[in-house]
Amino acid sequence: MSRVQQQMMASGVSLGQIQQQLDTVANNMANVGTNGYKSRDAKFVDLLFQQIDNLNPADQDQTDTANRLTPNGIRSGSGVKVGDTSLDLSAGAIKETGNPLDLALTDAHQFFTVDGGGATAYTRDGAFNTQPDPGNANQLRLLTKSGAAVLDAGGRPMTIPAHYRDIRINQAGQINVTLNNGTTVNAGQLGIVTINRPQLLESSGNNQYALPNLATLGIGLNQVVQPAAGSVTQGSLENSNVDLTKEMADLINLQHNYQLNARSVTIGDQMAGLVNGLLR
Repeated sequence: MSRVQQQMMASGVSLGQIQQQLDTVANNMANVGTNGYKSRDAKFVDLLFQQIDNLNPADQDQTDTANRLTPNGIRSGSGVKVGDTSLDLSAGAIKETGNPLDLALTDAHQFFTVDGGGATAYTRDGAFNTQPDPGNANQLRLLTKSGAAVLDAGGRPMTIPAHYRDIRINQAGQINVTLNNGTTVNAGQLGIVTINRPQLLESSGNNQYALPNLATLGIGLNQVVQPAAGSVTQGSLENSNVDLTKEMADLINLQHNYQLNARSVTIGDQMAGLVNGLLR
């Protein structure tokens, strides 16, 4: 493979990976107004490179060789790839809404547990609402904005009495409901957990996260997820932690990198055309 072909291959590979990071930045910017959203940051790593030594030992400067910190010749790389996208769990700003069903968690490593389609999912978005329970007219189901059931500390869907006058949720996530007749009843405990290894979390849509198959990683669920005492603030929501200024700066840098790599492919194509013309 010629040097021009190697250069074009490395640039072509890099273009595809820069596009992936552009998608990550675009997703962060699109969710700047999403409650409880946590931004992701893509990291690049070098792909395999080849050491090319084009000098015989007899031709090498022995003094230079003795003092060199790098090998003789050149290293021909194969471009870069996105090695990982890390989740930034820094807390977003808390905004007051006055809605008693809006809940914010002030501990950055805590999550609400919700139904993720048969498996437990985790979210920081506490914009909850209620809907009548089809199986019981006297009960209301507690749901997320997307309609997923909010789970209690035992992993069961939460319900509250339908005819209530006031609802109070303390810092630990305990729900107390005052009925129209003045009676106060305990409606249960919100399922709140601490994620000890947040980088294992995978986005599952609707501002929710899921865990991979931990058994294949040799990790027990209790090593990753633990019940938490709760850090609930009622009547408030957590803003997205996306730093729009940083994302804009990253976007500009990525666009420049993309343009440079695209230009490199164009120049390589022109050089190949010149060589082909000389051979004719």
